[in-house]
Amino acid sequence: MTQAGKGQRKQTDPFERFRRGFPALREKTYLSICDKSILHDEVRAAVDVFLDHMAMASANRKDHEVRVLTAREKFARLMNVPVGTVGTARNVSDGVNTVAWAMPMAEGDNVVVAVDAEHPNNIYPWLRQRRRGIDLRVVDIMPDGALNIDGMIDAIDRRTRLMTCASVTFAPGHRTDIERLGAACRAKEVFLLVDGVQSAGILHHDLSSEPIDGFATSTSKGLLGLYGFGFLYVSARWMDRLEPAYLSRPAVAHTDDDHSTMGALDYTLQPDARRFDVGSFNIAGAYAVDASLDLLLDLGTRAIEARVLSLAAALKDGMAAAGLEPAVPIQHPGHSHIVTFGRLNAGGHGFSTDPRIGPVAKRLTERNVAHTIRRGQLRFGIHGYNDECDIETAVACVRELAAERVRA
Repeated sequence: MTQAGKGQRKQTDPFERFRRGFPALREKTYLSICDKSILHDEVRAAVDVFLDHMAMASANRKDHEVRVLTAREKFARLMNVPVGTVGTARNVSDGVNTVAWAMPMAEGDNVVVAVDAEHPNNIYPWLRQRRRGIDLRVVDIMPDGALNIDGMIDAIDRRTRLMTCASVTFAPGHRTDIERLGAACRAKEVFLLVDGVQSAGILHHDLSSEPIDGFATSTSKGLLGLYGFGFLYVSARWMDRLEPAYLSRPAVAHTDDDHSTMGALDYTLQPDARRFDVGSFNIAGAYAVDASLDLLLDLGTRAIEARVLSLAAALKDGMAAAGLEPAVPIQHPGHSHIVTFGRLNAGGHGFSTDPRIGPVAKRLTERNVAHTIRRGQLRFGIHGYNDECDIETAVACVRELAAERVRA
């Protein structure tokens, strides 16, 4: 191919166009979507539209809430589910707590969770359920930090009402075998609730075919939106069995869509996931994710997943060649876009006692490569805006350190 041909291909490549919309990528190598999002120009412009409306009093509540509706519709398309199964939430914690208190459980029932694999925000809501007399069945993880799928399935008994897990663990970054867990839960009529914040918008999901009953996510990571807004998917097969713990006007079926209009005292819940909506929405968050979902839908999550898994494999190969082995091998079924290095639990949030990690993290910081340390492991998170140059920049830091040790 001629140079002109190569240039034309690069210019029209959808991922290259996507990448050019992130101003942060002109200043740094951003390999930390597992920590937080960066804003695309179109997303920021959408938030500016909201702020202009607020500044000039040029839109009313109903005008703003059109963005809530369209964002729900787009998220439903991204996940391939009916829009009625998608409600809004403030974040994952809000979605998890919503399900926890809406589940029909009685004293002596139990919930299955692998505590050591979960973010604290998918643990504390279940510890709180102990006050209702609910038993927490804690399953130990595997030595490499992966979920013990057999152990979680074996923990199910006739009093199990719910099982919860992350779609991808925040460290070491294992992708969960949702199909096996979900099939076991469906066989025993157990609700499977997934914390999907590390995979939504990055890995492909088809919730119409995946055996997931609830899926909670925020928009502040892979969905490329703001803090304080998120989505809660609830399967139609469970919708009428869940009664929200909190109730406000948006959750009540009414002939008048004015939220200040009071109906009869004998109310009826919304027939769909809107029954979990409480009070006013984070409108700025809705404007933002309404725009970011357009970007993700244009690329398609199958294409995004293929790209990030390929880049993750390149990062693992490059680091291994430089002397730093990945925590989750490429061939492991848990291989995902979250890539970690170092001993698990050798340290904590932001620090590591593994002597290999500190010098690498320091060099990455010097080279302006965004990363994190979680559970003592060096952690990277890849999204569709990353490219081969980002991977090479990170790997070069480790090669430099290895060369310096040889010279010393």
